[in-house]
Amino acid sequence: MVSIECRYYILSIESNAQTFAQAVRSHWSIENNLHWILDVGFGEDTAKGCQGYSPENLAVIRHVGINLLSKDKTTKVGMKTKRLKAGWDNRYLEDVLNALNVLTT
Repeated sequence: MVSIECRYYILSIESNAQTFAQAVRSHWSIENNLHWILDVGFGEDTAKGCQGYSPENLAVIRHVGINLLSKDKTTKVGMKTKRLKAGWDNRYLEDVLNALNVLTT
């Protein structure tokens, strides 16, 4: 089955079709990578919190976790392993959290 979808974009810059297509593709690449990390590394799709504001609150916490763990360059593993390591190793967790202090001072 073939389907056709039409999307409309409002731009504030002048561009040709090729430049515009590249910008849209790169935007969706970033979005897809973030959602893959949230699903695989943080198990967002299987999360049970769904009452009141809990989905929004948990999403904020997950994004903070992604940002903190992505700053860590000492451990060459995936996001899920970094998250698990921070849960198992208090020294590693302290290093990840202390990196935040270095960034804000």
